[in-house]
Amino acid sequence: MSYRSTRSSEQQSVSFEEAIITGLATDGGLFIPAEIPKLDDSFLKEWSQLSFQELAFKIMRLYIKESEISDDELKSLIIKSYSTFRSKDVTPLVPIDSNKNLYLLELFHGPTYAFKDVALQFVGNLFEFFLTRKNAAKKEGEPRDIITVVGATSGDTGSAAIYGLRNKKDVSVFILYPTGRVSPLQERQMTTVLDDNIHTLSVNGTFDDCQDLVKKVFGDKEFNDKYHVGAVNSINWARILAQMTYYFYAYFQLLKQLPESERSSFKVKFIVPSGNFGDILAGFYAKEMGLPVEELVVATNENDILDRFLHSGKYDKAQVKETYSPAMDICVSSNFERFLWYMIKRTSGSNDNLRTGEILSQYMRDLASNGVFEVSPETLKLAQGSLDSSRVSNEDTVKTIREIYTKTSNHYILDPHTAVGVATALRKIASDGNDLNLKYISLSTAHPAKFSEVVNQALSEFEGYSFEKDVLPDELKKLSSMQTKIKLVEQVDLKVVESLIVSELEKEGKK
Repeated sequence: MSYRSTRSSEQQSVSFEEAIITGLATDGGLFIPAEIPKLDDSFLKEWSQLSFQELAFKIMRLYIKESEISDDELKSLIIKSYSTFRSKDVTPLVPIDSNKNLYLLELFHGPTYAFKDVALQFVGNLFEFFLTRKNAAKKEGEPRDIITVVGATSGDTGSAAIYGLRNKKDVSVFILYPTGRVSPLQERQMTTVLDDNIHTLSVNGTFDDCQDLVKKVFGDKEFNDKYHVGAVNSINWARILAQMTYYFYAYFQLLKQLPESERSSFKVKFIVPSGNFGDILAGFYAKEMGLPVEELVVATNENDILDRFLHSGKYDKAQVKETYSPAMDICVSSNFERFLWYMIKRTSGSNDNLRTGEILSQYMRDLASNGVFEVSPETLKLAQGSLDSSRVSNEDTVKTIREIYTKTSNHYILDPHTAVGVATALRKIASDGNDLNLKYISLSTAHPAKFSEVVNQALSEFEGYSFEKDVLPDELKKLSSMQTKIKLVEQVDLKVVESLIVSELEKEGKK
């Protein structure tokens, strides 16, 4: 399996290692596999009893050549990556409303209580694996290879990347986040990690400003060549690859939970709270590989660029609004470019990858210069056949947290991002007419403890409810008393950020 850029012919074929280490193609495009592996129907039986780790190996092996990572090495990486999770299932499937066939896929059992741990624990170990191998082959006196990881976060990516890469040899991490636009607990998760190789940069701007700065760092060839910049944002292919596993695992968990009489006739829809589009993109690849998915549904908050696109064909930037689900407060969803590449290729009248890249590159130039592009009616129709979508307001987010709490026997508590997904799922169930053969899996992307203000707004009126007792894990309670390390960035300026990175690398002894 080789990888190519979404945008042009400059990088027609790169290895898995190169795609992961560089993160972004030299033409600004994202790496995609040369082909999507197709599974024959036998996998539905053969993989149904596998553990999460065994399933991850089967899927990853299809995208990584054995000449790059051997079977034993890949199995070891997977076991190490998921040994840090609190659930033996890694991503357990929980029934939330049996009358409506609604399930939650809990993705928050990793070290930072967010779905991004599933990918970033693996990415951190991959970086270390590749660097260790490179440096072991060097002659005495040769300079060591390093990676300078630069990423932007709207909340959870930062802490998940930090926990995945802390203390990794020859790796330095710089995470940019918008000042005052992540939850206090999310900020403390990032800034209380004091390891010398970890650096948190609080930027006076929006998440999109942070993401734009990161892209500019990658686009600065001289800086990139000198400091070997690597990506942990969802533009990194390894994140998408790692996330595919939980779609397959959710399907097989559901199969085991259903009565025997329903196992041959059920259909499943996945509802995915979406900001940067990486999470649902993994579901798209899983479906393309052959997982029997009836429908993928994008759930957005009031920053609804994806929902508007799927209704109009216009990808139109708007001013970012602050919402109750801040990790989704994004006006340009980076990973949508990968999905769009396939939609263009299948509707452009040509099977030519280069022509597809040319069309997509023009769209990206239009977006950069005008803030908008519009796809052909054929491309829109195909996209609408691949995805449905819904927009959820702040008001409905709070309402859904309250509704699930009151209607579940164990008073289940949703975080606001998960509530966006569940609100969308409930709408789908109503519009589908409560078809008993349809099962709905809504992805639960974060632990509610990370969003105390919204959760308390929804639930504080209920007698007996206590955030400290019912929501906040002991491990997170400790953060409030821990020392922090933050660098403030007052200007959204590439040179300011780059000079700060260089200064911190010099303090680490890396030049």
